[in-house]
Amino acid sequence: MSKLITALSLTAFILVSESSVQAQQKRLDFDQSWGNRNSLTQSINSYPGWANNNAYLERDAQDGKTYQVDLKTGKREVYIVPAKSSIKVYVSKNDIFIQDGSQEAKQLTNSPDIEEQNPTLSPDGNFIAFTRKSDLYAIDLVSGKEIRYTNDGTDVIYNGWSSWVYYEEILGRSTNYKAFWWSPDSKKLAFMRFDDTKVPMFPIYVSKGQHGYLEETRYPKAGDPNPEVKVGFVNATGGQVTWSDFNEKDDQYFGQPYWSFDSKNIMVQWMNRDQNNLKFYQVDPISGQKVEIYDEKQPSWINLDHEERITYLADNKHYILKSDQTGWAHYYLYTLDGKLLNPITSGDWQVTSLEYIDEKSKVVYFMARKENSARWDLYRVDFSGKNLKRLTFGDYSHDVKVSPNGQYFITNYSNVSTPNKIALVDNKGKVIKELADSKAADFNGYKFGETKYFTIKSDDGQYDLPVVVTYPTDFDETKEYPVIFSIYGGPDAGTVKDTWKGTRSQYWANEGVIQVSADHRASGQFGKQGVALMHRNLGHWEIIDYVTVAKWFKAKPWVAKHKFLITGHSYGGYMTCLAMTKAADVFDFGIAGAPVTSWELYDTHYTERWMDTPQDNPEGYKNGSVLTYAEKYKGVLRIMHGDMDDNVHLQNTMQLVDALTDRAVPFELMIYPGSRHGFERSKSAYDFKERVRFYYQYLLEKPIPKEFK
Repeated sequence: MSKLITALSLTAFILVSESSVQAQQKRLDFDQSWGNRNSLTQSINSYPGWANNNAYLERDAQDGKTYQVDLKTGKREVYIVPAKSSIKVYVSKNDIFIQDGSQEAKQLTNSPDIEEQNPTLSPDGNFIAFTRKSDLYAIDLVSGKEIRYTNDGTDVIYNGWSSWVYYEEILGRSTNYKAFWWSPDSKKLAFMRFDDTKVPMFPIYVSKGQHGYLEETRYPKAGDPNPEVKVGFVNATGGQVTWSDFNEKDDQYFGQPYWSFDSKNIMVQWMNRDQNNLKFYQVDPISGQKVEIYDEKQPSWINLDHEERITYLADNKHYILKSDQTGWAHYYLYTLDGKLLNPITSGDWQVTSLEYIDEKSKVVYFMARKENSARWDLYRVDFSGKNLKRLTFGDYSHDVKVSPNGQYFITNYSNVSTPNKIALVDNKGKVIKELADSKAADFNGYKFGETKYFTIKSDDGQYDLPVVVTYPTDFDETKEYPVIFSIYGGPDAGTVKDTWKGTRSQYWANEGVIQVSADHRASGQFGKQGVALMHRNLGHWEIIDYVTVAKWFKAKPWVAKHKFLITGHSYGGYMTCLAMTKAADVFDFGIAGAPVTSWELYDTHYTERWMDTPQDNPEGYKNGSVLTYAEKYKGVLRIMHGDMDDNVHLQNTMQLVDALTDRAVPFELMIYPGSRHGFERSKSAYDFKERVRFYYQYLLEKPIPKEFK
């Protein structure tokens, strides 16, 4: 009897304790769930890098100041930016200004009606190069004189200023159209000259004012003529331009050039129009003569915009090449004349970035996706490829900053269930000090939607597709929940990462929505060998794998059968439209932003990399077009597009709208005036509220809460 009473008492105690804990837990409120106010995490100091070999930088979250902290003593003092680093060169009201530290800014040019672009200080600090009206100039800071290097710039010929397709696809948006490069000794400038004469003009109608106007851009669509390109060199002090020994009339591409350490030559990347043959030429900037030192061919394509393609070593004898020729991105050691010495890394995994090269010890420190393709780790390996060692730790994804001498690194690490932590680690992998933990002291006092990382087997059993899911708060498998499936889907552009996601998913978790992201077999999670499956058939494998993921969820008793929504922007918009047409039997709702709807409407370099030209691959273009499957459309699709989008033209959406209206089927359309590929800020705010409205109307079927009104 007494044992029974004791057992009952214990059971009652456990039940009371559990209910007490549950009673103490609280849901995130509106502001907390959108990340506008701290809840699960707290503000912590950030660690932006290193002051020197012996001190790291710490930015205080309270006072906003940056301090340098001594590694050994822990002494903390306000960081003073080195004088050379404090020099700022910028454009204001079309003119160039220079400011040194706290001194008053000095105006260097005076042409308020003509914009100066991309002012760039030479390494020795004596010159500022820039472009103006398609010509290349510099200012000699010693004499104050302006130097003009080129004289033939027009509305179709640009010196040191990129043609659109190079800016968008090859040199990159971060360049802001800059296409010139100082030599390390500051004595020469390398630059590209573009001739857009044969590139078709694409008109963008601007609706402002009484009559509106056309904004005309030289935009080569798939199969069109590309700009003609020359690579030139000029002395910093001016004089005649030397052109590298290439024929600008050839159908070709040039990637970012790389100056050698001693400035005696420059490595120029060349690629054919088919993008399956990459060559490196060592070019003499004095004579323009070139010598081929590297030749790579692949059956699918080679990325010309590959970061870290070449990294010169300071010994002026070697360089490190990054290539995915084996099906996985790896590093290789070469001599300057193009002789391969050995692979530095190898295997069925991907390197991502070089972090430090210790030439004295012949050791490379690099980031890679090796233990898990959704996580990033730091490794070290000898130049010979031997003694590979992981330096980071745990089942986390790491973001590191290595000290200038490679002896230490700071890592910011997390996973989907662990908020960010920061630690100081030595180059043997030993944790020296935990610097910060963003997990809130009352973390366990909140109830919130759990986020998990796992994989789903592809339909053919060949791939474990990575998935991240945030479940509803108080998830109950006996209930049914709608799903929001957020995707991008582009080649080698996976979005699934095993990192802390913050709280911005928690509002919809509180509302009882399952939130999913997933990557397909060609997303980069499975190396170049996976990405290469997309060759000549964009849209094929992506939709197959996304359907597999959707069906996996729809087979669960806790997923509402007709409330599966897919959403994405740009390539994600394309995939959303394809899902709502080609795979409309699986997907119920879609929200597509700025979608490509047919690949002959997009630019040459991006599209042809995967698809070849429309003339060479008509069947692939047909099969990859949303318009081909318009008659299969059903459900509810919402399409948004900026009317001034100069990347994915509004033309894409208009052609899909034409096809859908011909069928007299219902869909939603929103055009955002004055917006480009990313919507203008006020339009983005409106778009957010419309997305909220869509979710409540179709997924939750209840009124929109007052907080959104």
